[in-house]
Amino acid sequence: MKSQNITPSTPENEEIIENKELNIWEALLPVIILVGMLFYNVSFAFGDDALSGSNQFILLLGAAVAAIVGFYNKVSYKQMMEEVAKNVKSTTGALLILLMVGSLAGTWLISGIIPTMIYYGLQILNPTIFLAACIIICAIISIATGSSWTTSATVGIALIGIGDTLGISLGMTAGAVISGAYFGDKMSPLSDTTNLAPAMAGGELFAHIKYMTYTTVPTIIITLIIFIIIGFTIDTSGTPEISEQLNAINNAFNITPWLFIVPILVIVLIIKKTPPLIALLAGTLLGAIAAIIAQPEIVTNIAGSTELTFNSAYIGVMKAMTVDTSVETTNAQLNDLFSAGGMSGMLGTIWLIVCAMVFGGVMDAIGALSRISKALLNLFDTVFGLFASTVVSCLALNVTASDQYLAIVVPGRMYANAFKEKGLAPENLSRTLEDSGTVTSVLVPWNTCGAYQSGVLGVPVVDYFFFAIFNWMSPFMTLIFAAFRIKIKQLTSN
Repeated sequence: MKSQNITPSTPENEEIIENKELNIWEALLPVIILVGMLFYNVSFAFGDDALSGSNQFILLLGAAVAAIVGFYNKVSYKQMMEEVAKNVKSTTGALLILLMVGSLAGTWLISGIIPTMIYYGLQILNPTIFLAACIIICAIISIATGSSWTTSATVGIALIGIGDTLGISLGMTAGAVISGAYFGDKMSPLSDTTNLAPAMAGGELFAHIKYMTYTTVPTIIITLIIFIIIGFTIDTSGTPEISEQLNAINNAFNITPWLFIVPILVIVLIIKKTPPLIALLAGTLLGAIAAIIAQPEIVTNIAGSTELTFNSAYIGVMKAMTVDTSVETTNAQLNDLFSAGGMSGMLGTIWLIVCAMVFGGVMDAIGALSRISKALLNLFDTVFGLFASTVVSCLALNVTASDQYLAIVVPGRMYANAFKEKGLAPENLSRTLEDSGTVTSVLVPWNTCGAYQSGVLGVPVVDYFFFAIFNWMSPFMTLIFAAFRIKIKQLTSN
């Protein structure tokens, strides 16, 4: 048995735990086994349903493997649990934000704020700039809903049909839809991956979103320009017909531009550097008030009542904040879009974060993260090398583990301290995780995202791969910024 030689972290010294007796293969063993189990679980067992719980349990099994390695190196069970507790505690803010995001999505749905965004977004269609319009529409809807999957499965399907009637390649339209949907997914505070990345990197939600704009906005602008050029060089025929969708939204909700006041006020709070929880709580409450004023019938129906009273209004908005709610329309394609999970809809992501923290905590306690980080820093001694290795790790996990969440979780826990040791702020890591983990998942046919998007849109990955310009360009953009040291934020001492 090996002798114990461990340096624990202290409140004054946030360095991760070192175990000088642990060799690199022992440190990598839990990661290799974890990736193998996740690959089998997603590819051969549960597929798209892997996030319902099996992936989370596999993270715990990975933690058990790490614990066995730790016991072999005489790391105590108590020390492992202390690191797990510290890890879980560090995500408290992120978990509360996720719950608040769920409640905000619920009130913004029943108030008509999200439907209003979609209603006006659909009206910017034009045959010549149809592809660019697809990007803008899907970006608006994905920002509003926080979900690229929902955007593609609803409005995306409609746009595929419209593009087909105009004689535009299905691959082109699907690429435009996916580019816009994933841009919105990245930039929306309602998105689970946008919350997950800073939680893994040790950053803060709105700081992460702000920092992402540096690479994400240039990428989407380039994507738009390319699609505009394509639009002017291809022949289109016919006129896009969206009257059915517009009528369905108008009949189900009271659509008014006054509802934009709520998101504008939330944006103002964010700009004024209001703490995220307070800004999201304000947005949730304002959405609830807007729902009672603008959509009294919807609130009444959700409450299961026949008239709007104080009690029915209370029940209606509380249900929207906490549990699954939906608003039926006359258009079947839109019905999935007008549903929200409330706080309960975020529990799966919270479950994933907690299990990831258990794995990361045990890996930290046994000294594995320190050993791997040092090996990476020796292998990639430059700042650019660290960014490049993060990008490669995210891409590799999207290919092997077949899930975008794991392509964020595993590298996030692996590289957090490596970035810290280089004096880099956590926003650098969280941005890189999104630029390379979130958006490239849809480019892998056997990844859950690639399989889902190709199935929903009816377009094979190979057909839309090239036209999903935003998605494959994003990793290159983040590497360009790293190579030229553009907007590489340094750690600041408190």
